[in-house]
Amino acid sequence: MMRGCASSSTLASCVRGGGRGPLSQVTLSSSRQAYMSRTLRSSIRYYTTPQRERQRQQQQQKRSQSTLADVKFAAQQLLNAKTTKRNTVPTIENPSVDPLRLVASELGFLKSNMQKLIGTGHPVLERVARYYTKSEGKNLRPLLVLLMAQATSLTGPRDTPRETMLSSQNQINEAINSEVVLADSNPDASPLTTPYGDMDLEKGDHILPSQRRLAEIVELIHTASLLHDDVIDHAVTRRSDASANIAFGNKMAVLAGDFLLGRASVALIRLRDQEVSELIASVIANLIEGEFMQLKNTMLNEKKPKFSEDIITYYLQKTYLKSASLISKSCRATALLGHCKPEVIDAAYLYGRNLGLAFQLVDDMLDYTVDSGELGKPAGADLELGLATAPLLFAWKSKPQLSPLVGRNFSKPGDVELAKLMVSETDGLEQTRALAQKYADDAVQAISFFPDSPAKQALIDICKKATSRRK
Repeated sequence: MMRGCASSSTLASCVRGGGRGPLSQVTLSSSRQAYMSRTLRSSIRYYTTPQRERQRQQQQQKRSQSTLADVKFAAQQLLNAKTTKRNTVPTIENPSVDPLRLVASELGFLKSNMQKLIGTGHPVLERVARYYTKSEGKNLRPLLVLLMAQATSLTGPRDTPRETMLSSQNQINEAINSEVVLADSNPDASPLTTPYGDMDLEKGDHILPSQRRLAEIVELIHTASLLHDDVIDHAVTRRSDASANIAFGNKMAVLAGDFLLGRASVALIRLRDQEVSELIASVIANLIEGEFMQLKNTMLNEKKPKFSEDIITYYLQKTYLKSASLISKSCRATALLGHCKPEVIDAAYLYGRNLGLAFQLVDDMLDYTVDSGELGKPAGADLELGLATAPLLFAWKSKPQLSPLVGRNFSKPGDVELAKLMVSETDGLEQTRALAQKYADDAVQAISFFPDSPAKQALIDICKKATSRRK
């Protein structure tokens, strides 16, 4: 083994044979020495570390990627603690940063690039597919990707290269389940499909081209989920306008959502990163799994169900799959594309997971505390749909009278009003707010070791605003 012979200063003697013999007998130019040094390093790395490194990466990925058990454990830890008494996480003493200003130009390009990504030769399909992308939304998910790209770029590269594509034919035959979902794409393009826009290869503001494209992909997936959710929930409005299912009909809305997922999938494959492709593709499966968990919750059909801590855990599992999965895995994918160190990749995932859960908990709370005009969609819609979210579940713990209402999914006249009244008589909203704050604090703590930067401060500020927002 030629250990220790990878530097150019000792390369000549190593080539001569284990360092024996006078150095003057071998004459190499400096450029030749540098070339052979790089080759020698690659050879040593290939023969001594790849299998061990691959195993370490797989173990790290298993620990970091989300599973229901992971969320269940976190939920149980929170339930065992007194959420009303908590220690706030210290943050860096920087003034607040406007996240939108930091990546304003990138978000501007994102909107125009998305129009290219979803282009189609069918005018009706194009009109429906563009319907939600034209309205002014929060752009939270692409914003987080771009800010995470900037923040993690300062943490330094990983020590060893990461394999980005299939390295073994055996991996093709791995099982496809909720934890390991492989992507497959058909290279044939439909005659109606317009070409994808070229990916801008210029790196600006510490954001790689692949990370910029990831932000667009994530927003496409999110928009597709909105189209599908509005059909399932019989929504009437979205962002203060008529929802797509009302404007175009259920069939058109579903087909447009499917189209966006298809376009996002092709763009994802073109990143040519196997781990990122699996990670983001698994989000689509998570969204569907979460929707099924929610449907099961609305079909209890029990005359008088009893409250248990398992119900809270089930709710948090569903919330992760439906809401936090896309945020957490897109943050992780951002760090992966940036070739960050494993601990940075894990931190990015934890930030996204905790922020995603906090964000949805606040959403559930606003359904009880804000009117439709301020919210931009019908308030109280969850109860109308038969959904028991965090405020009601916490209230149920101290108000067993809610059992029959939950059992019949608030379907009788007056059930919704009575449920709201009972929630207001308990600390259900306060417990929901405390739990959301706990997750937001955990998100801040996850990235506390990142070097101080405007992007890091913006990520922290987003956590603060997530728990104080009113829409």
